[in-house]
Amino acid sequence: MNHLVAALRAAPRPSVLIVGDLILDRYVSGEVSRISPEAPIPVLAARRSEEKLGGAGNVAANLVAMGAEVEVVGVVGDDGWGRALRALMEEQKIGVGGLVVDARRPTTQKTRMMSGAQQMLRVDWEDARTLGGASLAEMVRLLPDKVGAARAVVLSDYGKGVLADEVVACVVRAARAAGVPVLVDPKGDDYSRYKGATLVTPNKKEAEQALGRKLARHADLPQAAQDLMRLAELDAAVVTLGADGIYYEDRRGARGHVPAQARAVFDVTGAGDTVVAQLAFHLASGLDLAMAVELANEAAAIVVGRLGTHAVTREELLAHLAADGRDEGKLLDAATLDLRVAHWKKQGKRVVFTNGCFDVLHLGHVTYLKWARARGDVLLVAVNDDASVRRAKGPLRPVNALADRMEVLAALECVDGVVGFAEDTPLELIQRVTPHALVKGADWAEKGVVGREWVESHGGVVHLAPLVPGRSTTAILERGRGA
Repeated sequence: MNHLVAALRAAPRPSVLIVGDLILDRYVSGEVSRISPEAPIPVLAARRSEEKLGGAGNVAANLVAMGAEVEVVGVVGDDGWGRALRALMEEQKIGVGGLVVDARRPTTQKTRMMSGAQQMLRVDWEDARTLGGASLAEMVRLLPDKVGAARAVVLSDYGKGVLADEVVACVVRAARAAGVPVLVDPKGDDYSRYKGATLVTPNKKEAEQALGRKLARHADLPQAAQDLMRLAELDAAVVTLGADGIYYEDRRGARGHVPAQARAVFDVTGAGDTVVAQLAFHLASGLDLAMAVELANEAAAIVVGRLGTHAVTREELLAHLAADGRDEGKLLDAATLDLRVAHWKKQGKRVVFTNGCFDVLHLGHVTYLKWARARGDVLLVAVNDDASVRRAKGPLRPVNALADRMEVLAALECVDGVVGFAEDTPLELIQRVTPHALVKGADWAEKGVVGREWVESHGGVVHLAPLVPGRSTTAILERGRGA
Protein backbone atom coordinates (compact mmCIF):
# COMPACT_ATOMS: atom_id res chain seq x y z
CA MET A 1 0.00 0.00 0.00
CA ASN A 2 2.94 2.35 0.57
CA HIS A 3 3.66 2.45 -3.18
CA LEU A 4 0.13 3.76 -3.81
CA VAL A 5 0.43 6.42 -1.13
CA ALA A 6 3.79 7.57 -2.47
CA ALA A 7 2.46 7.75 -6.04
CA LEU A 8 -0.62 9.67 -4.98
CA ARG A 9 1.34 12.20 -2.95
CA ALA A 10 3.74 12.78 -5.85
CA ALA A 11 0.99 13.15 -8.47
CA PRO A 12 0.96 16.44 -10.43
CA ARG A 13 -2.08 18.44 -11.59
CA PRO A 14 -2.54 16.95 -15.07
CA SER A 15 -4.79 18.51 -17.68
CA VAL A 16 -7.68 16.21 -18.65
CA LEU A 17 -10.37 16.77 -21.28
CA ILE A 18 -13.85 15.26 -20.87
CA VAL A 19 -16.03 14.80 -23.97
CA GLY A 20 -19.52 13.39 -23.69
CA ASP A 21 -23.05 13.48 -22.37
CA LEU A 22 -23.69 16.14 -19.73
CA ILE A 23 -26.51 15.42 -17.29
CA LEU A 24 -28.04 17.50 -14.51
CA ASP A 25 -28.81 15.20 -11.57
CA ARG A 26 -31.57 16.46 -9.30
CA TYR A 27 -32.41 14.83 -5.98
CA VAL A 28 -35.77 15.53 -4.31
CA SER A 29 -35.65 14.19 -0.75
CA GLY A 30 -38.30 13.81 1.91
CA GLU A 31 -40.34 11.29 3.89
CA VAL A 32 -43.16 8.90 3.08
CA SER A 33 -45.74 8.49 5.82
CA ARG A 34 -48.96 7.78 3.91
CA ILE A 35 -50.49 6.35 0.76
CA SER A 36 -52.25 8.61 -1.73
CA PRO A 37 -56.09 8.49 -1.63
CA GLU A 38 -56.03 8.98 -5.42
CA ALA A 39 -54.05 5.84 -6.25
CA PRO A 40 -52.15 3.07 -4.39
CA ILE A 41 -48.90 5.02 -4.44
CA PRO A 42 -46.78 6.55 -1.66
CA VAL A 43 -46.89 10.30 -1.07
CA LEU A 44 -43.44 11.89 -0.75
CA ALA A 45 -43.49 14.88 1.58
CA ALA A 46 -40.59 16.75 -0.07
CA ARG A 47 -38.19 18.55 2.27
CA ARG A 48 -35.35 19.64 0.01
CA SER A 49 -33.93 19.37 -3.49
CA GLU A 50 -30.32 19.34 -4.64
CA GLU A 51 -28.70 19.58 -8.05
CA LYS A 52 -25.44 17.82 -8.93
CA LEU A 53 -23.29 17.16 -11.96
CA GLY A 54 -24.10 13.84 -13.63
CA GLY A 55 -22.77 11.93 -16.61
CA ALA A 56 -19.66 13.51 -18.11
CA GLY A 57 -19.99 16.31 -15.54
CA ASN A 58 -19.54 13.84 -12.70
CA VAL A 59 -16.40 12.47 -14.35
CA ALA A 60 -15.11 16.04 -14.52
CA ALA A 61 -16.01 16.66 -10.85
CA ASN A 62 -14.10 13.53 -9.82
CA LEU A 63 -11.02 14.74 -11.66
CA VAL A 64 -11.19 18.24 -10.17
CA ALA A 65 -11.47 16.70 -6.71
CA MET A 66 -8.20 14.87 -7.36
CA GLY A 67 -6.51 18.13 -8.33
CA ALA A 68 -6.60 17.87 -12.13
CA GLU A 69 -7.11 20.80 -14.49
CA VAL A 70 -10.31 19.86 -16.31
CA GLU A 71 -12.23 21.11 -19.33
CA VAL A 72 -15.46 19.73 -20.75
CA VAL A 73 -16.69 19.57 -24.33
CA GLY A 74 -20.40 18.77 -24.54
CA VAL A 75 -23.87 20.04 -25.38
CA VAL A 76 -26.50 21.75 -23.22
CA GLY A 77 -29.88 23.15 -24.14
CA ASP A 78 -30.79 26.82 -24.20
CA ASP A 79 -32.75 26.41 -20.98
CA GLY A 80 -32.63 26.85 -17.22
CA TRP A 81 -31.24 23.36 -16.67
CA GLY A 82 -28.38 24.10 -19.05
CA ARG A 83 -27.59 27.33 -17.24
CA ALA A 84 -27.73 25.51 -13.90
CA LEU A 85 -25.35 22.86 -15.21
CA ARG A 86 -22.92 25.50 -16.47
CA ALA A 87 -23.06 27.30 -13.12
CA LEU A 88 -22.29 24.07 -11.23
CA MET A 89 -19.26 23.44 -13.43
CA GLU A 90 -17.98 26.98 -13.08
CA GLU A 91 -18.43 26.74 -9.31
CA GLN A 92 -16.23 23.62 -9.28
CA LYS A 93 -13.56 25.24 -11.49
CA ILE A 94 -14.33 23.05 -14.50
CA GLY A 95 -13.49 24.71 -17.81
CA VAL A 96 -16.65 25.38 -19.84
CA GLY A 97 -15.08 26.84 -22.99
CA GLY A 98 -16.15 23.72 -24.87
CA LEU A 99 -19.86 23.90 -24.01
CA VAL A 100 -22.04 24.03 -27.12
CA VAL A 101 -25.58 25.42 -26.68
CA ASP A 102 -28.20 23.71 -28.85
CA ALA A 103 -31.63 25.34 -28.66
CA ARG A 104 -33.20 22.35 -30.44
CA ARG A 105 -32.56 19.83 -27.65
CA PRO A 106 -33.16 20.13 -23.91
CA THR A 107 -30.44 19.72 -21.34
CA THR A 108 -30.59 16.13 -20.10
CA GLN A 109 -31.96 16.00 -16.56
CA LYS A 110 -32.56 13.08 -14.21
CA THR A 111 -34.73 13.70 -11.16
CA ARG A 112 -34.58 11.10 -8.38
CA MET A 113 -37.28 10.99 -5.71
CA MET A 114 -35.71 9.89 -2.43
CA SER A 115 -37.30 8.78 0.83
CA GLY A 116 -34.40 8.61 3.24
CA ALA A 117 -31.76 6.54 1.45
CA GLN A 118 -34.34 4.76 -0.72
CA GLN A 119 -34.81 5.84 -4.33
CA MET A 120 -38.53 5.66 -5.13
CA LEU A 121 -38.73 6.98 -8.69
CA ARG A 122 -36.55 8.50 -11.40
CA VAL A 123 -37.88 10.97 -13.97
CA ASP A 124 -35.72 11.62 -17.07
CA TRP A 125 -35.95 14.57 -19.48
CA GLU A 126 -33.84 14.05 -22.58
CA ASP A 127 -33.50 14.01 -26.33
CA ALA A 128 -31.14 11.14 -27.12
CA ARG A 129 -31.03 11.57 -30.88
CA THR A 130 -27.54 11.53 -32.40
CA LEU A 131 -26.02 14.99 -32.53
CA GLY A 132 -25.95 16.65 -35.94
CA GLY A 133 -26.06 19.96 -37.77
CA ALA A 134 -24.39 23.09 -36.45
CA SER A 135 -23.81 21.65 -32.95
CA LEU A 136 -21.90 18.67 -34.35
CA ALA A 137 -19.86 20.95 -36.61
CA GLU A 138 -18.98 23.20 -33.66
CA MET A 139 -17.82 20.26 -31.51
CA VAL A 140 -15.63 18.92 -34.32
CA ARG A 141 -14.15 22.39 -34.77
CA LEU A 142 -13.32 22.77 -31.07
CA LEU A 143 -11.90 19.35 -30.38
CA PRO A 144 -8.45 19.17 -32.06
CA ASP A 145 -6.96 22.09 -30.14
CA LYS A 146 -8.50 21.03 -26.84
CA VAL A 147 -7.34 17.43 -27.21
CA GLY A 148 -3.83 18.60 -28.03
CA ALA A 149 -3.67 20.65 -24.83
CA ALA A 150 -4.64 17.70 -22.58
CA ARG A 151 -2.63 14.89 -21.01
CA ALA A 152 -5.58 12.49 -21.27
CA VAL A 153 -9.08 12.47 -22.78
CA VAL A 154 -12.19 10.72 -21.46
CA LEU A 155 -15.12 9.86 -23.73
CA SER A 156 -18.07 9.63 -21.35
CA ASP A 157 -20.85 7.87 -23.26
CA TYR A 158 -24.26 7.81 -21.60
CA GLY A 159 -26.09 7.11 -24.86
CA LYS A 160 -27.60 10.60 -25.07
CA GLY A 161 -26.37 11.23 -28.62
CA VAL A 162 -23.48 13.64 -28.11
CA LEU A 163 -20.76 11.12 -28.96
CA ALA A 164 -21.63 10.86 -32.63
CA ASP A 165 -19.25 8.80 -34.74
CA GLU A 166 -17.71 12.01 -36.13
CA VAL A 167 -16.99 13.25 -32.60
CA VAL A 168 -15.33 10.00 -31.52
CA ALA A 169 -13.25 9.79 -34.70
CA CYS A 170 -12.14 13.42 -34.32
CA VAL A 171 -11.03 12.85 -30.71
CA VAL A 172 -9.15 9.63 -31.48
CA ARG A 173 -7.41 11.14 -34.50
CA ALA A 174 -6.26 14.23 -32.58
CA ALA A 175 -5.21 12.18 -29.55
CA ARG A 176 -3.15 9.76 -31.60
CA ALA A 177 -1.38 12.69 -33.25
CA ALA A 178 -0.62 14.23 -29.85
CA GLY A 179 0.29 10.98 -28.10
CA VAL A 180 -2.57 11.41 -25.62
CA PRO A 181 -4.45 8.42 -24.14
CA VAL A 182 -8.20 8.19 -24.81
CA LEU A 183 -10.27 6.39 -22.17
CA VAL A 184 -13.84 5.36 -23.02
CA ASP A 185 -16.67 4.75 -20.59
CA PRO A 186 -18.77 2.93 -23.21
CA LYS A 187 -22.45 2.45 -23.99
CA GLY A 188 -24.29 0.05 -26.27
CA ASP A 189 -23.14 -3.07 -28.06
CA ASP A 190 -21.03 -1.64 -30.88
CA TYR A 191 -17.55 -0.93 -29.56
CA SER A 192 -16.13 -0.66 -33.07
CA ARG A 193 -17.24 2.97 -33.00
CA TYR A 194 -14.47 3.61 -30.44
CA LYS A 195 -11.85 2.28 -32.86
CA GLY A 196 -8.34 3.47 -32.03
CA ALA A 197 -9.00 4.59 -28.47
CA THR A 198 -6.58 3.56 -25.73
CA LEU A 199 -8.92 1.58 -23.48
CA VAL A 200 -12.55 0.97 -22.52
CA THR A 201 -13.97 0.58 -19.01
CA PRO A 202 -17.23 -1.44 -19.28
CA ASN A 203 -18.81 -3.12 -16.31
CA LYS A 204 -19.42 -6.86 -16.58
CA LYS A 205 -22.95 -6.48 -17.95
CA GLU A 206 -21.81 -3.96 -20.57
CA ALA A 207 -18.94 -6.23 -21.62
CA GLU A 208 -21.37 -9.14 -21.99
CA GLN A 209 -23.62 -6.95 -24.16
CA ALA A 210 -20.75 -5.91 -26.39
CA LEU A 211 -19.46 -9.46 -26.77
CA GLY A 212 -22.84 -11.14 -27.09
CA ARG A 213 -22.06 -13.77 -24.47
CA LYS A 214 -22.11 -14.33 -20.73
CA LEU A 215 -18.98 -14.04 -18.61
CA ALA A 216 -19.92 -16.59 -15.98
CA ARG A 217 -16.45 -17.30 -14.57
CA HIS A 218 -13.29 -15.39 -13.81
CA ALA A 219 -11.59 -17.69 -16.30
CA ASP A 220 -13.68 -16.04 -19.04
CA LEU A 221 -12.22 -12.59 -18.45
CA PRO A 222 -8.84 -12.84 -20.26
CA GLN A 223 -10.47 -13.88 -23.52
CA ALA A 224 -13.18 -11.27 -23.04
CA ALA A 225 -10.58 -8.51 -22.60
CA GLN A 226 -8.70 -9.69 -25.70
CA ASP A 227 -11.91 -9.72 -27.74
CA LEU A 228 -12.83 -6.22 -26.58
CA MET A 229 -9.40 -4.96 -27.60
CA ARG A 230 -9.78 -6.66 -30.97
CA LEU A 231 -13.27 -5.21 -31.55
CA ALA A 232 -12.07 -1.61 -31.28
CA GLU A 233 -8.33 -1.90 -31.91
CA LEU A 234 -7.62 -0.85 -28.31
CA ASP A 235 -4.42 -0.95 -26.30
CA ALA A 236 -6.15 -2.22 -23.14
CA ALA A 237 -9.47 -3.24 -21.60
CA VAL A 238 -10.60 -2.68 -18.01
CA VAL A 239 -13.71 -4.54 -16.84
CA THR A 240 -15.31 -3.52 -13.55
CA LEU A 241 -16.84 -6.46 -11.69
CA GLY A 242 -18.78 -4.83 -8.86
CA ALA A 243 -18.24 -6.83 -5.67
CA ASP A 244 -15.50 -8.83 -7.43
CA GLY A 245 -13.25 -5.84 -8.15
CA ILE A 246 -11.62 -4.95 -11.48
CA TYR A 247 -9.96 -7.02 -14.21
CA TYR A 248 -7.53 -5.42 -16.67
CA GLU A 249 -5.35 -6.53 -19.56
CA ASP A 250 -3.28 -4.80 -22.24
CA ARG A 251 -1.78 -5.76 -25.58
CA ARG A 252 1.68 -6.23 -24.08
CA GLY A 253 0.39 -9.10 -21.96
CA ALA A 254 0.11 -7.27 -18.64
CA ARG A 255 -3.01 -8.43 -16.84
CA GLY A 256 -4.42 -8.61 -13.36
CA HIS A 257 -7.44 -8.91 -11.13
CA VAL A 258 -7.71 -6.39 -8.30
CA PRO A 259 -10.25 -7.62 -5.70
CA ALA A 260 -12.84 -5.20 -4.37
CA GLN A 261 -12.33 -3.67 -0.94
CA ALA A 262 -14.58 -5.41 1.59
CA ARG A 263 -17.23 -2.93 2.72
CA ALA A 264 -20.98 -2.46 2.71
CA VAL A 265 -22.33 -1.20 -0.60
CA PHE A 266 -24.69 1.70 -0.03
CA ASP A 267 -25.19 3.11 -3.55
CA VAL A 268 -23.38 2.26 -6.80
CA THR A 269 -24.46 5.51 -8.51
CA GLY A 270 -21.46 7.12 -10.18
CA ALA A 271 -18.99 4.32 -9.41
CA GLY A 272 -18.21 3.88 -13.12
CA ASP A 273 -17.55 7.62 -13.45
CA THR A 274 -15.13 7.42 -10.53
CA VAL A 275 -13.22 4.50 -12.06
CA VAL A 276 -12.72 6.13 -15.47
CA ALA A 277 -11.84 9.48 -13.85
CA GLN A 278 -9.26 7.85 -11.58
CA LEU A 279 -7.73 5.91 -14.47
CA ALA A 280 -7.48 9.10 -16.53
CA PHE A 281 -5.91 11.03 -13.66
CA HIS A 282 -3.26 8.43 -12.91
CA LEU A 283 -2.40 7.64 -16.53
CA ALA A 284 -2.12 11.38 -17.22
CA SER A 285 0.19 11.57 -14.19
CA GLY A 286 2.51 8.98 -15.71
CA LEU A 287 1.57 5.83 -13.77
CA ASP A 288 1.29 2.46 -15.47
CA LEU A 289 -2.07 0.75 -15.96
CA ALA A 290 -1.65 -1.71 -13.09
CA MET A 291 -1.11 1.00 -10.49
CA ALA A 292 -3.85 3.18 -11.99
CA VAL A 293 -6.32 0.30 -11.66
CA GLU A 294 -5.31 -0.30 -8.04
CA LEU A 295 -5.98 3.32 -7.15
CA ALA A 296 -9.25 3.40 -9.12
CA ASN A 297 -10.41 0.34 -7.21
CA GLU A 298 -9.65 2.00 -3.87
CA ALA A 299 -11.57 5.14 -4.90
CA ALA A 300 -14.56 3.09 -6.04
CA ALA A 301 -14.70 1.49 -2.58
CA ILE A 302 -15.25 4.96 -1.12
CA VAL A 303 -17.97 5.92 -3.61
CA VAL A 304 -20.17 2.86 -3.15
CA GLY A 305 -20.36 3.65 0.55
CA ARG A 306 -22.03 7.04 -0.15
CA LEU A 307 -25.49 8.09 -1.29
CA GLY A 308 -25.59 9.39 -4.86
CA THR A 309 -22.62 10.59 -6.87
CA HIS A 310 -19.51 11.49 -4.88
CA ALA A 311 -16.25 13.03 -6.08
CA VAL A 312 -13.33 11.48 -4.20
CA THR A 313 -10.64 13.97 -3.20
CA ARG A 314 -6.93 13.19 -3.18
CA GLU A 315 -6.86 13.70 0.61
CA GLU A 316 -9.84 11.38 1.06
CA LEU A 317 -8.19 8.67 -1.01
CA LEU A 318 -4.95 9.06 0.97
CA ALA A 319 -6.88 8.66 4.22
CA HIS A 320 -8.66 5.60 2.83
CA LEU A 321 -5.36 4.03 1.84
CA ALA A 322 -3.98 4.76 5.29
CA ALA A 323 -7.01 3.10 6.91
CA ASP A 324 -6.60 -0.28 5.26
CA GLY A 325 -5.93 -1.99 8.57
CA ARG A 326 -2.17 -2.43 8.19
CA ASP A 327 0.32 -0.93 10.62
CA GLU A 328 1.48 1.69 8.11
CA GLY A 329 -2.17 2.73 7.81
CA LYS A 330 -2.01 3.96 11.40
CA LEU A 331 0.68 6.55 10.63
CA LEU A 332 -1.04 9.89 10.16
CA ASP A 333 0.09 13.30 8.97
CA ALA A 334 -1.55 16.68 8.55
CA ALA A 335 -3.27 15.53 5.35
CA THR A 336 -4.86 12.46 6.93
CA LEU A 337 -5.37 13.26 10.62
CA ASP A 338 -8.52 15.36 10.25
CA LEU A 339 -10.12 12.90 7.85
CA ARG A 340 -9.35 9.92 10.09
CA VAL A 341 -10.73 11.60 13.21
CA ALA A 342 -13.83 12.77 11.33
CA HIS A 343 -14.34 9.21 10.09
CA TRP A 344 -14.08 7.78 13.59
CA LYS A 345 -16.53 10.31 14.99
CA LYS A 346 -18.97 9.79 12.12
CA GLN A 347 -18.97 6.10 13.02
CA GLY A 348 -19.90 7.05 16.58
CA LYS A 349 -16.58 5.92 18.02
CA ARG A 350 -15.23 7.35 21.27
CA VAL A 351 -11.80 8.86 20.53
CA VAL A 352 -9.09 8.64 23.21
CA PHE A 353 -6.01 10.87 22.95
CA THR A 354 -2.67 10.55 24.69
CA ASN A 355 0.83 11.77 24.00
CA GLY A 356 4.46 11.29 24.94
CA CYS A 357 8.02 10.62 23.72
CA PHE A 358 7.78 6.81 23.78
CA ASP A 359 11.53 6.66 23.15
CA VAL A 360 12.48 3.16 24.31
CA LEU A 361 9.20 1.24 24.49
CA HIS A 362 8.87 -0.86 27.64
CA LEU A 363 6.28 -2.64 29.80
CA GLY A 364 5.19 0.59 31.45
CA HIS A 365 4.37 2.12 28.07
CA VAL A 366 2.44 -0.92 26.82
CA THR A 367 0.44 -1.21 30.05
CA TYR A 368 -0.33 2.51 29.93
CA LEU A 369 -1.46 2.39 26.30
CA LYS A 370 -3.70 -0.63 26.89
CA TRP A 371 -5.27 1.19 29.84
CA ALA A 372 -5.80 4.30 27.71
CA ARG A 373 -7.38 2.30 24.87
CA ALA A 374 -9.89 0.83 27.32
CA ARG A 375 -11.27 4.37 27.98
CA GLY A 376 -12.88 4.43 24.52
CA ASP A 377 -13.14 2.84 21.08
CA VAL A 378 -10.02 4.13 19.32
CA LEU A 379 -6.68 5.37 20.65
CA LEU A 380 -4.76 8.19 18.97
CA VAL A 381 -1.17 8.61 20.16
CA ALA A 382 0.68 11.89 19.58
CA VAL A 383 4.48 11.60 19.63
CA ASN A 384 7.01 14.38 20.27
CA ASP A 385 9.35 14.91 17.34
CA ASP A 386 13.10 14.63 17.85
CA ALA A 387 13.73 18.35 18.42
CA SER A 388 11.01 18.67 21.07
CA VAL A 389 12.37 15.56 22.86
CA ARG A 390 15.84 17.13 22.98
CA ARG A 391 14.39 20.31 24.44
CA ALA A 392 12.62 18.31 27.14
CA LYS A 393 15.10 15.48 27.82
CA GLY A 394 18.51 16.85 26.85
CA PRO A 395 20.93 16.51 23.89
CA LEU A 396 21.35 12.73 24.20
CA ARG A 397 17.68 12.02 23.58
CA PRO A 398 15.84 10.61 21.81
CA VAL A 399 17.60 7.31 21.38
CA ASN A 400 15.24 6.39 18.56
CA ALA A 401 14.19 8.76 15.77
CA LEU A 402 10.57 9.88 15.41
CA ALA A 403 9.86 7.62 12.41
CA ASP A 404 11.09 4.56 14.33
CA ARG A 405 9.12 5.43 17.45
CA MET A 406 5.94 5.91 15.42
CA GLU A 407 6.37 2.62 13.56
CA VAL A 408 6.82 0.69 16.83
CA LEU A 409 3.70 2.27 18.34
CA ALA A 410 1.71 1.54 15.18
CA ALA A 411 2.59 -2.14 15.54
CA LEU A 412 0.67 -2.32 18.84
CA GLU A 413 -2.84 -3.71 18.53
CA CYS A 414 -4.19 -1.26 21.12
CA VAL A 415 -3.07 1.77 19.06
CA ASP A 416 -5.34 2.95 16.22
CA GLY A 417 -3.46 6.03 15.03
CA VAL A 418 -0.09 7.71 15.52
CA VAL A 419 0.78 11.31 14.69
CA GLY A 420 3.92 13.34 15.34
CA PHE A 421 4.05 16.92 16.63
CA ALA A 422 6.81 19.52 16.85
CA GLU A 423 5.51 21.82 19.62
CA ASP A 424 6.53 21.53 23.25
CA THR A 425 2.98 20.59 24.24
CA PRO A 426 0.21 18.78 22.33
CA LEU A 427 -2.36 21.52 23.02
CA GLU A 428 -2.78 22.45 19.35
CA LEU A 429 -3.36 18.81 18.41
CA ILE A 430 -5.81 18.31 21.29
CA GLN A 431 -7.82 21.31 20.13
CA ARG A 432 -7.73 20.00 16.58
CA VAL A 433 -8.90 16.52 17.54
CA THR A 434 -11.18 17.43 20.48
CA PRO A 435 -11.14 13.87 21.85
CA HIS A 436 -13.83 12.31 23.98
CA ALA A 437 -11.16 11.27 26.48
CA LEU A 438 -7.68 12.61 27.28
CA VAL A 439 -5.29 10.25 29.11
CA LYS A 440 -2.07 11.08 30.95
CA GLY A 441 -0.05 9.25 33.57
CA ALA A 442 -0.85 9.69 37.25
CA ASP A 443 2.44 11.60 37.66
CA TRP A 444 0.77 14.53 35.84
CA ALA A 445 -1.75 15.07 38.65
CA GLU A 446 0.39 17.76 40.25
CA LYS A 447 1.87 19.20 37.03
CA GLY A 448 -1.47 19.90 35.40
CA VAL A 449 -2.68 18.06 32.31
CA VAL A 450 -2.24 20.10 29.13
CA GLY A 451 -5.55 20.34 27.28
CA ARG A 452 -7.75 19.53 30.30
CA GLU A 453 -9.78 22.74 30.05
CA TRP A 454 -10.40 22.31 26.32
CA VAL A 455 -11.48 18.68 26.58
CA GLU A 456 -13.74 19.19 29.58
CA SER A 457 -15.31 22.32 28.11
CA HIS A 458 -16.30 20.23 25.07
CA GLY A 459 -17.89 17.48 27.13
CA GLY A 460 -14.86 15.19 27.31
CA VAL A 461 -13.21 13.46 30.26
CA VAL A 462 -9.60 13.50 31.52
CA HIS A 463 -8.22 10.23 32.93
CA LEU A 464 -5.01 9.71 34.93
CA ALA A 465 -3.55 6.27 34.24
CA PRO A 466 -1.80 4.28 36.98
CA LEU A 467 1.93 3.78 36.46
CA VAL A 468 3.90 0.52 36.59
CA PRO A 469 6.48 1.01 39.39
CA GLY A 470 10.13 0.99 38.37
CA ARG A 471 9.47 1.10 34.64
CA SER A 472 10.78 4.16 32.80
CA THR A 473 12.94 4.94 29.78
CA THR A 474 15.31 7.00 31.90
CA ALA A 475 15.88 4.08 34.32
CA ILE A 476 16.47 1.66 31.45
CA LEU A 477 19.07 3.96 29.86
CA GLU A 478 20.84 4.53 33.18
CA ARG A 479 21.09 0.79 33.74
CA GLY A 480 22.48 0.39 30.25
CA ARG A 481 25.15 3.04 30.84
CA GLY A 482 26.02 1.47 34.21
CA ALA A 483 26.55 -1.91 32.57
